[in-house]
Amino acid sequence: MSSRITNHVSRITYHESRITYHESRISFLLPMQTADVVFSLTGDVRRNTRALKQLRALAALGCRVEVLSFGPPPATPVREPGLRLQIIDQPPGGGPRFFARVHHRYRQAAQAIQAHVYHASDLYTLPAMVAAARRHGGRVVYDARDCYPHVAATAGRPWVRRTWQAVERRYIRHADAVLTVSESIADHLAAAYILPPPLVLYNAPPFQHVPRTDALQTRAGLPPETTVILHQGQMRQDRGCAPLVVAMTRVRGAVLVFLGDGPFKPALVQQVEAAGLQDRVRFLDPVPPDHLLPLTASADIGVTLLEDTCLNHRYALPNKLFEYLMAGLPVLASDLPEMRRVIESHDVGRVVNPSDPDALAGALQEMIDDAPARAHWRANTSHVFETFSWEKASQHFIRMYQHLLSKQGRS
Repeated sequence: MSSRITNHVSRITYHESRITYHESRISFLLPMQTADVVFSLTGDVRRNTRALKQLRALAALGCRVEVLSFGPPPATPVREPGLRLQIIDQPPGGGPRFFARVHHRYRQAAQAIQAHVYHASDLYTLPAMVAAARRHGGRVVYDARDCYPHVAATAGRPWVRRTWQAVERRYIRHADAVLTVSESIADHLAAAYILPPPLVLYNAPPFQHVPRTDALQTRAGLPPETTVILHQGQMRQDRGCAPLVVAMTRVRGAVLVFLGDGPFKPALVQQVEAAGLQDRVRFLDPVPPDHLLPLTASADIGVTLLEDTCLNHRYALPNKLFEYLMAGLPVLASDLPEMRRVIESHDVGRVVNPSDPDALAGALQEMIDDAPARAHWRANTSHVFETFSWEKASQHFIRMYQHLLSKQGRS
């Protein structure tokens, strides 16, 4: 690969080991009949940081990418060469019938496009991408961004876990490349399915300097000097949200802000109201990924408190962990292997068992009260990205795609 590849139209440039993103928009046009890559995700790709990073890296290579995604249709079409979005109508309900309909809709959309590579950005679209690749003679990329048979939704439901294990075992063998988010999940996949080690692409954002702001305080109607504990991202069961609210009944000197959405939000709002914590717990709506870090940077402590209820949580390295650190926030994280390794090896915060209410409240209060420790942790945050670097990981991603595309006859 040359040292510089430039797509002047989309204004996405690649220079040596660094990718710089000048535009954040994805265009919305009629579906293509041909593409270099079909990229699929059962979620709204416009709000998915990991997917956006990969799509922009593909655009930097000059790839024509058809993106298949759930989500509302765009209010205003925005034309930008390279990336084009096709909204897939999300079926109602859940369970086996839901996933059967998901498979049918993604397979139908993908098979209508002749592409060199079919990229499944989750397990739920992998069978459809394999089917399309078989039809058109394309390659398959699978991003195992979760340990899917062992997510929170399968905990205590062995028949569901075995079903997803069977699906993953059958279709992962058709993937020409497998990606994942942590070394532990990579080791698990390699051992479970007798595979070469998957490529680990950490959920770290591209490195940038994020100045401290008071944007969260302004949005939440708080004085600018307020100490803010931030939980950003989805509010779901087993993510430590409820224990965090309980801890706030005992914590003084700070306000907890939930920035995001999710199915557990209504229950959390009720929990806050029942405890009379409206003055110490605030809820703010989610923002697009490209607008997130300036808000993150106005907090004082970031929390990510996955509970140890499943293998996926135990092995997780979530987006929010790296987003907090990129914004210079000390982190209070679950005492789980992968997160503990990041926090303790770089000395950027503390770990705690979120199921222990005394320990959680105590750790939060100590971090609030110890301003010198917070300053010390904050000073160390940038060093994390010497190891967990999207700039380095993206080079492996780009080389992987160059190899796959060259095998398909695209130079």
